[in-house]
Amino acid sequence: MSMEINEMQEMNERAKKALEYHKKGYNCSQAVACSFCEEFGVDEETMFRIAEGFGFGMGMMDICGAVTGMFMVMGLDNSVGNPDNGKLTKADTYKKVKEYANRFKEKNGTYYCRELKSVVDGKQRVSCDQCILDAVALTESYLANRG
Repeated sequence: MSMEINEMQEMNERAKKALEYHKKGYNCSQAVACSFCEEFGVDEETMFRIAEGFGFGMGMMDICGAVTGMFMVMGLDNSVGNPDNGKLTKADTYKKVKEYANRFKEKNGTYYCRELKSVVDGKQRVSCDQCILDAVALTESYLANRG
């Protein structure tokens, strides 16, 4: 499923960057997570390496790679980074991840890679590009509404 010209023009720069990453060979998880590197001061090579095993439904096992990329960014944003300071953020992060996973599911019917890639009436149910765009948009929504 290719993007129409006017759809591409309406996309923000981060969404365009994520699709360009995917076109260059990044998996869906890498494309989403790496498009947020600058905001969190994470170098792209490190994020690329971290996210590599999460593409193609976590190596063909389950959750959509674009969704796991979204989870990584949410963890970067929400985690305290060190439990020794007395503050634990895991439960709050898990709650937020579940909420945004459900938002992705509401839009696409599932967050399982094998179901998203299934063929219905001769067409792929949801393209990887669309999953990446949806995950980027949801991550941006999460970041805009954090608080």
